Amino acid sequence: MIRRPGQRGFTVISWDQALDTIATAARATRGERVAIYLTSRGITNEVYYAAQKAARFMGSNHVDNSARLCHAASTSAMRVALGYGAATCSYVDWLNADLIVLFGSNVPNNQPVTTKYLHHAKQNGAQIAIVNPYREPGLVRYWIPSIARSAVSGTALADHWFDVHTGGDSAFLLGVLRALIERGGVDEAFVRDLTSDFVLARAVALAESWTGIEAASGMTRERIEEFAQLLMDRPNTVFVWSMGLTQHVNGVETIKALMNVGLARGLPGRPNRGLVPIRGHSGVQGGAEVGCVPKVDSATAARWAGLWGFPVPQTPGWTAPEMVEHSARGEVDLFWMVGGNFLETLADMDRSRAALRRPRLRIHQDVVLSSSMLVDGDGDVLLLPATTRYESPGGGCETSTERRIIFSPEIPGRRIGSARPEWWVFREVMTRIDPQRANLVGMSDAAAIRREIARAIPLYAGIETLSRKGDQVQWGGRTLYADGRFATPDGRAHFAAAPLSAEPRAPDTFLMSTRRGKQFNSMIQRDFDPLTGARRDSVLMSAADMTRLRLEDGAAVRLRSAHGSFEGRLLRAPIKPGNLEVHWPEGMSLLAGDAIDPDSMEPDYNATVTVEPLTMIERASAGVVTA
Repeated sequence: MIRRPGQRGFTVISWDQALDTIATAARATRGERVAIYLTSRGITNEVYYAAQKAARFMGSNHVDNSARLCHAASTSAMRVALGYGAATCSYVDWLNADLIVLFGSNVPNNQPVTTKYLHHAKQNGAQIAIVNPYREPGLVRYWIPSIARSAVSGTALADHWFDVHTGGDSAFLLGVLRALIERGGVDEAFVRDLTSDFVLARAVALAESWTGIEAASGMTRERIEEFAQLLMDRPNTVFVWSMGLTQHVNGVETIKALMNVGLARGLPGRPNRGLVPIRGHSGVQGGAEVGCVPKVDSATAARWAGLWGFPVPQTPGWTAPEMVEHSARGEVDLFWMVGGNFLETLADMDRSRAALRRPRLRIHQDVVLSSSMLVDGDGDVLLLPATTRYESPGGGCETSTERRIIFSPEIPGRRIGSARPEWWVFREVMTRIDPQRANLVGMSDAAAIRREIARAIPLYAGIETLSRKGDQVQWGGRTLYADGRFATPDGRAHFAAAPLSAEPRAPDTFLMSTRRGKQFNSMIQRDFDPLTGARRDSVLMSAADMTRLRLEDGAAVRLRSAHGSFEGRLLRAPIKPGNLEVHWPEGMSLLAGDAIDPDSMEPDYNATVTVEPLTMIERASAGVVTA
């Protein structure tokens, strides 16, 4: 369907008309004014690869994926430290670990399948430690449906709680490294034989005062030392982390601090221990790995150019937040989005709306309708119906947190209208942009794309063999770096300087983070979360803070940040005093649109706020009903 400027609604058109519209616009657009973004909702590696190839065929490196909003900080830091931005171990290693530490990660809510591994790990003697401001009820006890006893009585998960401040993880980890150094808890042989730059990291850790570390982390020296001792007592440790560490302006620095501790304890490259940046979607790990990113190294660009028969652009590409910023300034003429909804996932809705409005052609390719599709455009707006990965001819692959490239076959059955596979659309557009170069497009079917990926991405060798349900290949094997050689230029793992970076907080303010409830991304939310007892407008606050402010559980309040306000109701919760949590995307109004990690370009989904009670009149005006 297409909607032209000034039209009240969309008009149905044929696929030929839609493809010709895109091709005509692409021919009239300079490559540096083309941007393509893909979300992670079940998108296959084949689609990611086709999209990034199409972008470069059009002369643009402005192609990115939704990992930019979640684990870009992990990828940036891990590539420097280890070589790859991926888990170093497998789930089977959890089963025989001594200790599993979850940093800023609520796996029962976000990755519930992992809870069965936690259950069996505990049966085998492992302990679980949580580093988080909020004591997630699902991490206290969780009912695992695939295990009969747990389904009835639940499984007690957490053994240890370390309630850091929101954003205090880097200081906490710096303190842990210092405690390990002072207590003789560094794996000296591993550090000496397999790493570099420990002297620098050691000097930074010892130079910081315990007073500064305690203030920034929210943890006492004794508690930090207790955590360090726990690592020493239980050497087979697995670190698991998620958005609680990465979605900060200092996300990369935090992951550097985490890598320092992991290297000091010799965690990567050994069985039953490791480092796991856990993913929330099965379709997200592979996006960057098959090239759907704005920057690739020169060797990769040369390999692709030789394989494809056309050059890879040399101009720097834009990350997803940069695409939105440039588009809002009128610097994007063709904006192609496969899934995603910037209007509900990025801070500064006015900027996102402008970014959607200004292109000469805006393309939305998706399996569902979103609010972004309905934003009026200065140019044409094109909606393309997509198949799910289970309807795609020839099947498709996704890459899991474990680095497993898993094949999903096409499932026979009724098909929806004119929906087409996303890779097919990119291929067809490429052939129409420049018919004289159509012979260079390739990608005749899904299997052909997998064969091409195997040649273009050496890491993905074996993907070309996948064709049946259950087929999979795990790049790097069960244990990444098992041979003691890391994927860095010198083959060694690298420590980094990770000094304290916390700024002092003004009196009477709170550190606020956004959280998931009972929901699927920004699309579907259940009003009530049975795990936490929270509703969508709940503001999670500690009992101590409620007493200090003389506020009751259920009181209607307004949160204010430097960028906006949010009205909701207080919910007494086991959260560290001085910290608050609200649901995402409802709390987006409090976030700064320009708060972005400078190294990874990952947005910050936290804010410093004040809390004020609402009057009866204000409650009625805001639509907040006190329980």
